[in-house]
Amino acid sequence: MKQEGHSGARRGRQFKVTTVTNESLYRPSDLVDRQFTAAAPNRLWVADLTYIKTHSGWVYVAFVIDVFSRAIVGWQASVSLRSDLAIDALEMAIYARNGNDLSNLIHHSDRGVQYLSIRYSERLGEAEIVASVGSKGDSYDNALAESFNGLYKTELIHRQGPWRNVEHVEWATLNYIDWFNNKRIHESLDYVTPTEFEDHYYEANESEGLTVLEAV
Repeated sequence: MKQEGHSGARRGRQFKVTTVTNESLYRPSDLVDRQFTAAAPNRLWVADLTYIKTHSGWVYVAFVIDVFSRAIVGWQASVSLRSDLAIDALEMAIYARNGNDLSNLIHHSDRGVQYLSIRYSERLGEAEIVASVGSKGDSYDNALAESFNGLYKTELIHRQGPWRNVEHVEWATLNYIDWFNNKRIHESLDYVTPTEFEDHYYEANESEGLTVLEAV
């Protein structure tokens, strides 16, 4: 990169509260304990919200990330920080993984009211997904999701703004996620894309299964 005259995008700082807690809501246990690893796809998802300032006001974006491959499996943008925003992102994730067994999946988030709402909890239960929630006000308890939010803002939001409205952000985010999942290589994934990393996993397991059958 230095020889070609390139440098990495640097993360900036901007602060707005998106995690609004309600102590009266039931909070599931923390089943992750800051161990953001998974042995296979659909074993651990992390979810979080972030925000973008536009000419027409704040836009909020929710993401659901598969920890195994860092793939963005669900997302949604809205001008309202409401529970539907998080639920819509979850619905996209469940739809994207349609046909996969999600019964052993852990869904981890912070203590935001969006994730502790009755509707959100019921949807997790319907899909047989187990809820996990980090401790109050501690970003390390959802560090992987927080890290992605930082990348998203550094690689897209801060570089391509200013932003006009939610539609402007939505279209750019759609293209960014396609690039992130299918073209952006990741050091933590041995320098392949999230899609390639999952493909390699399924290919290896399919080959292993065929070998076992041949031996029998």
